[in-house]
Amino acid sequence: MTTVRDVERFLYDWAPAGLAAEWDNVGLLVGDPEREVRRILTTLDITEAVVEEAIGAGVDLIVSHHPVMNCAWHPVQTLRTDDRQGRILTKLVENHISAICMHTNLDAAEGGVNDILAKKLGLLDTEYLNEEKIGRVGTLKCELPLVEFTRFVVKSLACNGLRYTDCGKPVHRVAVGGGACGDYIAQAVALGCDTFVTSDLRYHDFLDTKELNLIDAGHFPTEQVIVPELCRRLQAAFPAASVSTSTSHRCEVIQYCI
Repeated sequence: MTTVRDVERFLYDWAPAGLAAEWDNVGLLVGDPEREVRRILTTLDITEAVVEEAIGAGVDLIVSHHPVMNCAWHPVQTLRTDDRQGRILTKLVENHISAICMHTNLDAAEGGVNDILAKKLGLLDTEYLNEEKIGRVGTLKCELPLVEFTRFVVKSLACNGLRYTDCGKPVHRVAVGGGACGDYIAQAVALGCDTFVTSDLRYHDFLDTKELNLIDAGHFPTEQVIVPELCRRLQAAFPAASVSTSTSHRCEVIQYCI
């Protein structure tokens, strides 16, 4: 019998808790560690739609990248159904659905978010972008004009569009950071990158950065790449369970198009 604890241990073997940022909230956040797991749903976020999908499919456990609750940005002081997070947590508990979340530890882990992102974008000979192991740096097989590379990013990550700025350099040595990694622009510059692909960049990031091309490909597309890998690894590790990927959680926000 596979339990919630078994799945958590497996995920921690891949992405140890020690890799998570101090402010992060990872691991089993909702549910009984000893509950049997027959059906698992993987997703980037645990939204209300994802919970309804899980209920309809008879799911025992949701495994997500983003924490269903994180006191760094959403203090959990009440559990009320007139609050979005309260509704999500209440429905999980009422329907005996557990939630395991692997966030910044999965960003940093070998074979995690940033390794998958780098692979998706064709980067070779990758190395860490920073000491926290968040982000990767690598080189393309051949140099590309920036506009051609942006089109490749859109196709590879299934973006609705993206924002970018041109520093006048072709693309060859590239840094990637899944999610919001704008704070690491200086590290990308120091490592000799001509291009940085990440998300949630600020107006002044684009205005002030002259040393490399910046590409904001969106938070969802740069991190959604990990969800199929979560599904694949969990199914291989727990063949008796049924593991699937959420179909209700999609990136539907139209960004700036090329």
